[in-house]
Amino acid sequence: MNGQHMPTYAIISLGGKQHRVREGERLLVDRLPYGEGKTFHPDILFLGGDGEAELAPKGVQVTAKVVGHLLGEKIRIGKYKRRTGYKRHNGYRSRLSQVEIQTIGKKAAPKPKAEVKPKAEAEKPAEKKAPVRKPAAKKEAS
Repeated sequence: MNGQHMPTYAIISLGGKQHRVREGERLLVDRLPYGEGKTFHPDILFLGGDGEAELAPKGVQVTAKVVGHLLGEKIRIGKYKRRTGYKRHNGYRSRLSQVEIQTIGKKAAPKPKAEVKPKAEAEKPAEKKAPVRKPAAKKEAS
């Protein structure tokens, strides 16, 4: 892949499902463990666009931001058996997260870590010995 152009789409894995995404796109996915406003980097399975394709690319990451957590549409469930009077009703609203894809591109170069200066070995204080326990006083029989 050339460094001259950006990929137009990526296929990422979120919550055991695969999504085809572009930059600036918003999608609803199953609830994520990240808080609102937090960014994260999902796994990239495929990168494509401009007539090129790359399977499991190295050195590329997708940056996504959790816009908010919301509830899905209510689903009504009904059970019924004839001639027995058996009726059950239930409902369910799936917990969802809205995610916005911010960037698809190369990984940022890791920041060089500051050199750790070795500390002068401070003299260790003398180790304290455990106090010696005295045997309990014997009671006299009265």
